[in-house]
Amino acid sequence: MKKLLLAPLLALGLGACAPAQPLVQVPTFEVQSVRLTRLNLPSGKDPALANLTLRLRVQNPNPVPVRLANIAGRFVIDGQEVGTVNLPNVSLPARGETEQRADLSLPVTLQTAGAFLRVARGQEVSYRVDGTFTADLGVLGRPTFGPFTLVQGVWRQPAILPF
Repeated sequence: MKKLLLAPLLALGLGACAPAQPLVQVPTFEVQSVRLTRLNLPSGKDPALANLTLRLRVQNPNPVPVRLANIAGRFVIDGQEVGTVNLPNVSLPARGETEQRADLSLPVTLQTAGAFLRVARGQEVSYRVDGTFTADLGVLGRPTFGPFTLVQGVWRQPAILPF
């Protein structure tokens, strides 16, 4: 009888020694869409600009709501940094998600013009957003996590330029 009780107790004891899941899990980021909406050539004193819309889905795997005070990143196309992304005050429900939209107006330089033209012509380019996020933990403070690659992928959309 003692042997029959000892086996389950031993299993419970060893199970307690197994590594547990972390208390807080990092939110995940996923691009829903990235779209070049306008490409302006330089005109007089106005510089060349690319306007785009980036939609991100941010998911919270935690059983409690989380507020991100800021998501800050560098937008990179074909290895060239083209601008920054800042999303303040992102509230995430417990085990839920939210979609965030960033409307960006980015300068077009000699180094980035080719990539923007390829997108405008409907051709593929690679992209990524490298950055950090700051969690608002109330009395526990505002720790910043990163830098790391938040999202990456291949960007291709229907052409917006006829040539």
